[in-house]
Amino acid sequence: MPTAQQPSTGRRRNPATRAAILGTAFDVVAELGYARLTIEKVAAQAGVGKQTIYRWWPNKGALVLDAVLERSLGAGEPGDLPDSGDLEDDLTAVLVATVEEFADPAFDRALRGLTAAIIEDPELSQVYRERLDEPMRDLKRRRLRRAQEAGQLDADVDLDLAVDLIFAPVTRRWTERSGDLSPEGVRAIVRGALRGLAGSV
Repeated sequence: MPTAQQPSTGRRRNPATRAAILGTAFDVVAELGYARLTIEKVAAQAGVGKQTIYRWWPNKGALVLDAVLERSLGAGEPGDLPDSGDLEDDLTAVLVATVEEFADPAFDRALRGLTAAIIEDPELSQVYRERLDEPMRDLKRRRLRRAQEAGQLDADVDLDLAVDLIFAPVTRRWTERSGDLSPEGVRAIVRGALRGLAGSV
């Protein structure tokens, strides 16, 4: 996944120190919530000076975003969405995996705090779009484009609209703590979206 480059500080990050800081930041936000997380708490628990953290991350929003990405992706990058030849099955599998991640109490608390921060902070919102949202949307569009090429999705379907129709309902249900997020409920979302897209052209 392409990511926005962090501004250079003139000092190379120590990978072990970076991992310790990000792991601690994730644990603190999962335990205390975003509002109660402070750079001082993370620094103390990670055994580093707070200036080390500020040298690499401008604020706690940027730190938590990196911590969530690190815990979710590790050192790797997300690959293409599955392509078994069955579009409904593939999209359902992706969204079921997303729901399973949402169901992890640590991820749930970290992501809810980060989501609130993104809403309030335009700069953090831009970083989020550059580093996670747009790269993931590109992967989703690529999977849907392959479905178009295979004749499984009409060639005239707007792929950005399709991404929203398929993926946004799950995020909304999680955000609002409402609606069915069981595997069956997720499949119903995917099936309904694909049927709607088939009738939209």
